[in-house]
Amino acid sequence: MCINDNSVAENIYEAIAAADVNSELYAATVIRGEGMGDKALIAGGRIVMTKAGSNFFSRNEGKISGLKDTGIFSLDGRDVYMELQGSEPNVVICGAGHVSMPIISIARMMNLNVTVIDDRREFTDNALRHGANRVICKSFDEGMQEIEGNDDTYFVVVTRGHNYDTACVGGALRKRHAYVGMIGSKRHAEIVREALARDGLSAEQISSIYTPIGLDIGAETPEEIAVAIIAEIIALKNKKRRNIGFPKNVMKAILEKDREPMMLTTIVSKSGSGPRTVGTKMLVRKDGSIIGTIGGGVAENEIIERAKSMLSDGFEGADLVRTNMIARPDEDGMVCGGSVEVLFETV
Repeated sequence: MCINDNSVAENIYEAIAAADVNSELYAATVIRGEGMGDKALIAGGRIVMTKAGSNFFSRNEGKISGLKDTGIFSLDGRDVYMELQGSEPNVVICGAGHVSMPIISIARMMNLNVTVIDDRREFTDNALRHGANRVICKSFDEGMQEIEGNDDTYFVVVTRGHNYDTACVGGALRKRHAYVGMIGSKRHAEIVREALARDGLSAEQISSIYTPIGLDIGAETPEEIAVAIIAEIIALKNKKRRNIGFPKNVMKAILEKDREPMMLTTIVSKSGSGPRTVGTKMLVRKDGSIIGTIGGGVAENEIIERAKSMLSDGFEGADLVRTNMIARPDEDGMVCGGSVEVLFETV
């Protein structure tokens, strides 16, 4: 599918927003060399959308189909940034008792979306007060049916009984998921595993359950247990090669109609230490207001000022800038000691 030059950005972003998050969808951008800023979408190893007037990606489809990671790759004399599109991590908590409340609070501090399922209205109301993005006040069987699940869904099962745990763990294992963890003693875990086996789940599925849940830090209080659980989820999340891709607030702003041009900034490479990972995005408006962040501090401010200047000058296209993440001695700011390459794209 080829699209005309004037609508490439909007159409590509719309396609990304509408894509199945469980699919292997890549966004590719030329960041060095001829045709800088050319873009393409690759799904299932095939190019499904390109910029009109450029045959670079279609000419190299055989080579690009073998690239299966997020990063910068050399291709036919040009550097191409490939980004596997994921979705925002969603933590689904089954049970809204006292252990769930600090889990919700800490997960939200980590910018994780949180859905809570419980069949007791006063408990789901309490979950909302603690910051849950969504609550489902239904039986656990019914509630689990409302969860679609994908490769970025993390299930935390902390209900009040064996039967409820069995329903939630079984439901989670039958869906696409990144993690299924269950709280409880060894005896409790054994009872649930036996019930799941009777329900027809395979030994491989059952053995994938994280129980006891959370990293082994000797947690005792609900707050400590919550830290252990979220730490385990973060550890798994950060090992994956899937990025969020486009956070919902960034994509929503890009897809707004009748708006002024904005600058999309993306970290495409990183050396040394830094506050954010490759793929992190921030939108900058002409007035300097931003959506998202690429780490804060002096470096982010420099990026914002550059983006403002480019927008004021009417720049259209793409540019690549390396920025140090360490402040000079006379400045306040990040002291990470690393550097990042940031791709600037007019959208």
